[in-house]
Amino acid sequence: MISVSCMFALGLLSSAAPGSGLPEAGSLSELRRLQRDFGRDVEPHSSEKSERFERSAGLNEQTCRAALPGAESNLRNNTHTFTFTLSTVSPLWLAWVGEGSGVLLVLTTFQVPLFMMLFGQSNLYRSEDYGKTFKDVTHLINHTFIHTEFGIASSPDDSGKVILVGEVSEIGGFRLFSSQDFGLTFVPNDMPFEPLYQMQFNPRDSNILLSLSITLDLWLSEDFGGTWRKIHDSVCMVRWDLNNSIYFTANYNGSCNDKGMLELRKTTDYGQTFQTIATRVYSFVLGGKFVIASIMSGKGTERMIHVSVDGGEVWNMAQIPMINHEQFYSVLEANQDMIFIHVDDPGDSGFGTIYVSDDRGTVFSKSLERNVYTTTGSDTDFTAIKSLRGVYMTTILTEEGTMETVITFDQGARWQALRPPKNSHCDTDTSTNRPHKCRLHIHASYSTTLKMNIPDLPHSQPNAVGLILAHGSVGDAESALSPNVYVSDDGGYSWLLALKGPHHYEILDSGGLLLAVEHTNSPVNQIKFSTDEGQCWHTYNFTSDPIYFGAMVSEPGSRAMNVSLWGYRNRKKVVITIDFRNLFSRDCTEGDYVEWLAHSVDPSGSDDGCVLGYKESFLRLRKDSVCWNGRDYAVTKKLWPCPLTLDITDQKTARSVWSRRRWWAGRWSSV
Repeated sequence: MISVSCMFALGLLSSAAPGSGLPEAGSLSELRRLQRDFGRDVEPHSSEKSERFERSAGLNEQTCRAALPGAESNLRNNTHTFTFTLSTVSPLWLAWVGEGSGVLLVLTTFQVPLFMMLFGQSNLYRSEDYGKTFKDVTHLINHTFIHTEFGIASSPDDSGKVILVGEVSEIGGFRLFSSQDFGLTFVPNDMPFEPLYQMQFNPRDSNILLSLSITLDLWLSEDFGGTWRKIHDSVCMVRWDLNNSIYFTANYNGSCNDKGMLELRKTTDYGQTFQTIATRVYSFVLGGKFVIASIMSGKGTERMIHVSVDGGEVWNMAQIPMINHEQFYSVLEANQDMIFIHVDDPGDSGFGTIYVSDDRGTVFSKSLERNVYTTTGSDTDFTAIKSLRGVYMTTILTEEGTMETVITFDQGARWQALRPPKNSHCDTDTSTNRPHKCRLHIHASYSTTLKMNIPDLPHSQPNAVGLILAHGSVGDAESALSPNVYVSDDGGYSWLLALKGPHHYEILDSGGLLLAVEHTNSPVNQIKFSTDEGQCWHTYNFTSDPIYFGAMVSEPGSRAMNVSLWGYRNRKKVVITIDFRNLFSRDCTEGDYVEWLAHSVDPSGSDDGCVLGYKESFLRLRKDSVCWNGRDYAVTKKLWPCPLTLDITDQKTARSVWSRRRWWAGRWSSV
């Protein structure tokens, strides 16, 4: 499933998708931000024969083993440059439409009201070949200004449905443009209200849309925006669940800032009937099977977390501390099995405690103290590692006042520091006087709020098993100096210094290809790539006329072989798209894969690899195999139960693994 959009402006790329944290809703301005999260000339190929491809050694000083015959000519013949006839001032919104379709839409958007615009309109471009070429299709949305907060909304079911909402420059009002053919054609419909934020697709039926107006009226369309029906008023925040139900908070006093006085309501029939499922609500979150609400306790300004697993019919009070109006809760992760929640410590400490729940969402165990989380925004480094089950990273503030990265491999039961890479060393003072403090520290969201030079956050994908790319530094604490790029191929147990200095990076071909571009203020013309999970890097000069680099964009899901480098030169936006498919002369076969036991730290032990009750092994591509996994590649794995040996004094692990579960027919089953 692919439905990802991003905004590109003045050399910057910012994701429109939600962050890993799910904070409580704040003021109406915060509400507008939170509710958005559910949002020419073609240059010929260069014929010059200058040296554009370089085979290099890895930072561990080993010679690259991978042979890439004809790589330079293959890449040169598959490098495509497109120059937009647009100024570098207009923000660009990029959106992939459908998985594997090759369709990419590019839209210029505006961040000011229409009355301030004396001329012009939004421009729309469409590519059918992964960004190698674009066609100007602005006539499809003629005389319309698309606001940046609306952008491009593409359906989450890969059906090719696209929605644009714009302000009409000639007659005023708002108009919705809908497409059901991957943006090839659009149908215009005038809207009976002014939307507050981007449309929300029903996850199960992309013809059904939700929208909140600037007057806080909730509108619903059952015919893909053709007609609209007002279903409720005084709505503050709204969410779809995965079963066609709509949850929202409402305040009949008309103010969404009146925290703790909201009603949480639900409709299962698209607004024909409503049910109030909670009162005195401060905010709510949907995650996995859980409905999580922060509810006033009736004791002044204190509030508590309540959790429901049946859609709000029955609520249970979570066994975590109550907080006051100066503190906050943040749901860091919620899936079908558990909840991670951050509870802010009293006072302006900048940190709090992480609790992890059982599968009912009511019994919580203290998981980690002193987790850094400075505001109710997204200033926390808590990161779910998608490439290996049970792995999470975050940053703590130590008793000595230093920042330190910690990682858990068992869903929060135990946390530990990161081992330093073998090919990277601490300074002499730390190595000599505090060798046990020599550790790797990962930079994530919190570092970006400090304006550190971090162009990309930690990156992992479910189909690139065990692989993590991240910026970091080695020492006895996090460093404000320029970070390097580190790679882990085993889910965070061990790390390798892969690239010196900050880089933009991407994972392609399910981990079979890694890409990186140096992050610098100077023009660039070089991309680096690795076919062995970051051990060795090759370089390719993709242009003879360097560009001021802004972003590296590939199709979400890490299965594609194309990457687009966005930037500008000569005061015009430029995209250079490189197709790496022909870099590999063959498809991968059975002999290219090797079995790998996840979480393996002691091969001699009978419980080696046991995490959360079972072992898990995968077939992974050999590092010396230079071949194409392919778009249809599927992760091959097998599971088997661990021996029934457990230290009963470890209550957190006992709770996580055995308290309410048993093995039956090779699967977990609740009892």
